Amino acid sequence: MSKIAHYLQEHLVGEVMTSADARRYFSTDASIMTVVPALVVYPRNENDVRKAARFTWQLAERGRVIPITARGSGTDQTGAALGSGIIMAFPAHLNRILELDIKTGSVTVEPGINFGKLQQTLHTHGRFLPSYPSSLEYSTVGGAVANNASGEKTFKYGDTQAYVRSLRAVLANGEVIETGRISKRELQKKLGLSTFEGEIYRSLDTLLEENHDAIDTMLRDTSKNNTGYNLLDIKQKDGSFDLTPLLVGSQGTLAIVTEATLQTEVHNPQTTLMMASFDSLQHAEQAIMEIRAMAEGPSLLEMIDGHALRQVSEVNVNQLKSVVQQPFPALILFAEFDNAKESLQKKLAKKAAKIFEKYAVSLQTETELEHQQGIIKVREAVATLLSKSENGTKSVPVADDAIVPADRFREYVEGTYAICDKLGIEPALWGHAGDANLQLLPFLNLNQVGDRQKAFRLMDEYYKMVINLGGAISGERNDGRLRAPYVEQQYGTEVYSLFQKTKAIFDPYGTLNPGVKLGTTVEDIKTMVRPDYNLGQAYSHLPRS
Repeated sequence: MSKIAHYLQEHLVGEVMTSADARRYFSTDASIMTVVPALVVYPRNENDVRKAARFTWQLAERGRVIPITARGSGTDQTGAALGSGIIMAFPAHLNRILELDIKTGSVTVEPGINFGKLQQTLHTHGRFLPSYPSSLEYSTVGGAVANNASGEKTFKYGDTQAYVRSLRAVLANGEVIETGRISKRELQKKLGLSTFEGEIYRSLDTLLEENHDAIDTMLRDTSKNNTGYNLLDIKQKDGSFDLTPLLVGSQGTLAIVTEATLQTEVHNPQTTLMMASFDSLQHAEQAIMEIRAMAEGPSLLEMIDGHALRQVSEVNVNQLKSVVQQPFPALILFAEFDNAKESLQKKLAKKAAKIFEKYAVSLQTETELEHQQGIIKVREAVATLLSKSENGTKSVPVADDAIVPADRFREYVEGTYAICDKLGIEPALWGHAGDANLQLLPFLNLNQVGDRQKAFRLMDEYYKMVINLGGAISGERNDGRLRAPYVEQQYGTEVYSLFQKTKAIFDPYGTLNPGVKLGTTVEDIKTMVRPDYNLGQAYSHLPRS
C-alpha cells in the first residue's frame, strides 16, 4: 500500500497519511463497529477527489479494488464512515461557504463545513437550515446530505432532501457531474452523451421505466424513509429528471459529493415552547393525533418517556429536580411554535394548549428564552444517558432511528417495551413523537458475549416489528452497515435487486463505500463489533441524540 500512498501524494495537492495512529483514529465512527483503513487522504480541492477516484477505478479495472469512503466528522452511528481502503476526510480543507444569496436564501457549501458554523452564519442573516441533526455542532453538512439527515424541526420542515437544490459530485471513474432537475428535452441530451455520465442516465432511465410497479411499492405511510435508494423521486410524470434525490441519502455509495447548493428558511428565534406530561401512552397518542390534525402544526413535536427520565435521575439525581418532579410521568411531549407572525404563533399555541389540557396531567408554556431553559433542559436530558458508563455497560446504537406510521405510535412504543422486557433490557425512548420516529439506545456491555448476542437479538426483533407495523428501519440516520442486513426484509427481493442494479450502474467495480446500505450481513457486523465502544471523539462537544 505504500506505493499507492506515494503515488497519490505525488499527484494530489492534499495530504496522504498512512501512520498507524491516523489509521486507528479513522477506524471508528459513532457506531459499534471498527474497520481499519489502509490510508487517509485530505483532499484540498475537487480535483484531488477526481484524481483519487480515477486512480482507484483504473486499479479496479485491473482487478485490484481499493474502496473510497468519503467522511465528515465521523458522527455516523451506522458504520457508514468506515472503510478498509481510502478514507477521504473532507473537514480539513473542503469546509467553505462558497456562495450565500440572502435574497433567495440559497447557500452553496463544500461538504466538510461544520453544520453548526453554517447555521451560525445563516442566523446572522435571519436564515437557517431546518433539517439540522442533533449533532449539528460537531457534524458536517456533507454528512447530513449523505445521510439525508433530519432532526427536531422535521415535523414542520422536512428532511435534508427537501432543501438540497443541486449537487456537484465525482463519479466512480473520476468524472464530475452536476445534478438538478432537468426537463424532458434536457434529459434526451444527457441520454446521448458518450461519457460515463451518459451511460448512467441511460441505464437508470431504463431501470425506472421498466420497473414502475415495483418502485411504487417502496412508498411507506411515514414522513421519512431513508431505507435503500430513493428511486421514487428521480423521474416525474412530466418527464423531468433529477439525480439529486438519489444521491442525497446514498451515503457515498454512488458518487462523492464535492459541493451542495441548499435552500434555507427564515429563522425566528422568538418561539412558544410547551411541555406537557401524560400519565398514559393512550392519552399522549390522542394528543399527538389531534396536534397532527391542526391545519398548521408546531415546528417540533418531541417526546421523552418515563423510563428515560428515571435513568437520567439515577445518573444525576439533581439534574431534573427543579423542572420535573417524581414520580415521573409515563411520557412528556414538547411542542414549539416558531411562526414569524406573532399573532398567528399565539393563536396556534393556544389551540395546542387546549388539546394538551384535555389529555395531559400538566402543561407548561413559555415564550421567553430565559424561562424556556428549564423545558430545554428536560428535552435534552438524554445526552446524560449517552455518556453513562458502568462496569463497561454503555448506551449503544444498535436498534434506533426506526419510524412507523403516526397512527401506530402507541403500538410502536408498547412493542418496543415488550421486546426489551423479553430480553431483559431496561427501555428508554425519546425522539420525534409527531413523526413516530424514535430512538432506543439500550445499555449493554459489548465486551461480554451475552450482551453482544442480546444486541443482535434486539436488532432482529425490533426491525421485524417496525416492518410489520408498516414502518421503515431507517428514519433520519440511514442504513449504513448496521441496517444493511434488514433492507431486503423491508422491501422484498424484487425491490432489493433494483437497489443492487442501481449500485452497479454507478459503481460497477465496487470502489465507492462498499458494504454500506447493501452487501453486509449480520455475521459481517459481528466481526466488526468493537468491545470498547465509546463516544470519545464527541465529548468535547457533548454527544447528542
